Amino acid sequence: MAVLSPTQPAHRRTGPPSRPPRRVGFSQRLGRWDVKLSPYLYISPFFLLFAITGLFPLAYTAFVSMHEWNLLGGQGDFVGLQNYAEVLAQPVFWKSLVNTFSIFVFSSIPQVILAIVIAALLDQNLRAATFWRMGVLIPYVVAPVAVSMIFGRLFADDYGLINELLGLVGVDPVGWHSERIPSHIAIATMVNFRWTGYNALIFLAAMQAVPRELYEAAVIDGAGRARQFFSITVPQIRATIIFIVITSTIGGLQIFDEVRMYDAYGLGGPDKDWMTTVVYLYDVAWGTQKNFGRAAAIAWLLFLLIVVIGMVNFLATRRIATSGPRAPKVSRRHTQALLAQARAAAASSAGTTTRPAGAPPTFPPTGTTTDTTTDREDRR
Repeated sequence: MAVLSPTQPAHRRTGPPSRPPRRVGFSQRLGRWDVKLSPYLYISPFFLLFAITGLFPLAYTAFVSMHEWNLLGGQGDFVGLQNYAEVLAQPVFWKSLVNTFSIFVFSSIPQVILAIVIAALLDQNLRAATFWRMGVLIPYVVAPVAVSMIFGRLFADDYGLINELLGLVGVDPVGWHSERIPSHIAIATMVNFRWTGYNALIFLAAMQAVPRELYEAAVIDGAGRARQFFSITVPQIRATIIFIVITSTIGGLQIFDEVRMYDAYGLGGPDKDWMTTVVYLYDVAWGTQKNFGRAAAIAWLLFLLIVVIGMVNFLATRRIATSGPRAPKVSRRHTQALLAQARAAAASSAGTTTRPAGAPPTFPPTGTTTDTTTDREDRR
């Protein structure tokens, strides 16, 4: 009688015994926190200082602009946008805004042109180049109050040096303090004196970053200095030019020292002919009105104007950064026809392709599995 042994279950292939999860130590956890939080801690001082000195005053100014708030009585009732409406209804505000843009036009255009020309001259092989480059920065170091007082005397109506020089060539004295446009030109001259050298150094840094191979190729092609400047230098520093123009605009909207020290009263003359928006803000807050609510509304209107110009700067800079040689435009119909021809060519080549005699059979690529009956039985 045959004895049948009980069937033993097939041993399953198992891996090594599973280990209990290892506890992460405090030092390792601290290291992970260090990797994740360190970048934020490194940049946090700037944002903390910006929040204290930038965001909080901005928010507090918006809060003040919506209340009746004067220098003596302090905070009053909530009035909403009434201060903004009163400011926009005052003709002096619009006159100050026009004066600000007029001074900007008389200052920024000559300033940018002179700065580019000076930077192009400093970019040449000059002797004592460091001396000349530092020399153009001296007017920027001089205090703006001193510059305003000196130029205020130079452009005096009665005994000013400028009128004396104009009289030598037969020109009648100009009312630098009694006429609107001449006063704007005089103030713009102060601005140009201070900022032309500073902007020239920025242009010089941009010009030195232009590859010199471009100039060498232009010399081989026979291009002169002027052609190299307009065909190579100016296109290569377009982003810097727009940056200088926009920053000059923002600085022009905040002109205060030059206008304040231009005459003895510092309020833009008897007819407010050269009063800028910031000087008007100062007059509303600490002058005859002593109204902090309206002054805060003026500050916020000026801030919104600067934001709009900043957005223009961002869009213009982004467009320049992405500009380049454009590919020729191809119509959609032409593109679809090319795709149809490519598909037809691929289909015809796939149908006519045959394996030559004696060639080894093709196998599926490595990594693919074929589920056959034998494999299923082996897995069982």
